[in-house]
Amino acid sequence: MPIGLIALALGGFGIGLTEFVIMGLLPEVAADFQVSEATAGWLISGYALAVVVGALLLTAAVTRFERKPVLAVLMVLFIAGNLVSAIAPDYLLMMIGRIIAALAHGAFFGIGAVVAASMVAPTKKAGAIAIMFTGLTAANVLGVPFGTMLGQAAGWRSTFWAITAIGVLALVGILALVPNTGSGDTAASGGLRGELRAFRSGQVWLSILVTILGYGGMFGAFTYIAFTLTEVTGFSAATVPWLLILFGVGLFIGNTVGGKAADRNVDRTLLVALSALVVVLVVFALTAGNQPMTIASMVLLGGFGFATVPGLQMRVMKYATTAPTLASGANIGAFNVGNALGAWMGGVTITAGLGYTSPIWAGAGITLLGLAVMVFAAAAAKRHDAAGITSEAEADDANAAGEREGAELQGA
Repeated sequence: MPIGLIALALGGFGIGLTEFVIMGLLPEVAADFQVSEATAGWLISGYALAVVVGALLLTAAVTRFERKPVLAVLMVLFIAGNLVSAIAPDYLLMMIGRIIAALAHGAFFGIGAVVAASMVAPTKKAGAIAIMFTGLTAANVLGVPFGTMLGQAAGWRSTFWAITAIGVLALVGILALVPNTGSGDTAASGGLRGELRAFRSGQVWLSILVTILGYGGMFGAFTYIAFTLTEVTGFSAATVPWLLILFGVGLFIGNTVGGKAADRNVDRTLLVALSALVVVLVVFALTAGNQPMTIASMVLLGGFGFATVPGLQMRVMKYATTAPTLASGANIGAFNVGNALGAWMGGVTITAGLGYTSPIWAGAGITLLGLAVMVFAAAAAKRHDAAGITSEAEADDANAAGEREGAELQGA
């Protein structure tokens, strides 16, 4: 395993921590800034929206630069955002700090996935991406519970100081351990115009849609899981953090296994994982009143839900061919769109009075749609492969190469 992947994973750990730890510290933050918990909740929503913006606009702005320095600059941006959050004297500055950190989130994972894949053999690309995302899963397993406990014991600002320090360590690791990977995609793809050409591929759009629906279904069930565990299953509120660790263990296992499986066959891995996720969500909804079954469902929900992540990221990069950076960033944004979709649908069902298992049913429905799209995408890809065409973008590249060759012959 290239040691540079560890530096990328550490950066992913810090980013995952700053995204999710705020959920457990909202009461303290709200009290400190004297705002309602609903207003404090915008620190989560605002972050998610800024991730989408950064994943698209910031990634597009840096595609022509060398990727290693770009990753370092993004980590500096992340450090600055968390430092602002740690010292923020009021709610507005806290929100600004969250937005600054979030802008780095999407671009870091989008570009980092391309860098991680470039550090290994072609047959191990999805596994390398999974290693980078291991930092994100570790943030859920260990970082969020201990970050919450630190914030509750020493004040919420101490958690953001700790995240800032993690960012500094990740920055040092990136500078020291990540190899230079060339000047972005400029030479291969023709700069930003070439990057945008990747979106002419229908498979890129289908992959992004599967990301939104598949990940959104899991997150829709997870967003309101504390209410399900306490109001339906009957667990005490003090038990919830430990149950969330079980969910995080599932994330870790699913990410690792899903990455290795996707290296063998991306589409088959996604079809199996999404099918299993639909089944898990349905069983969870039906047995949420049973504590042992709920514990098993929590682990499996995290496992099959995150088993899709390396494959989804790899699939977008595959069909973007020579211009994967912006498409990769867009897919990171798609994960956050899925988060928002799932949370919104779950909230709609609860508001409608359908109970605290209704977000799980909503998640199952959203995931089922994602599975249907994936079935269509896999079938279309199989037909194209049989015809000798990997993707529309690749066909464009082949045509462009042919035109250049013809021009050279004429010049000769």
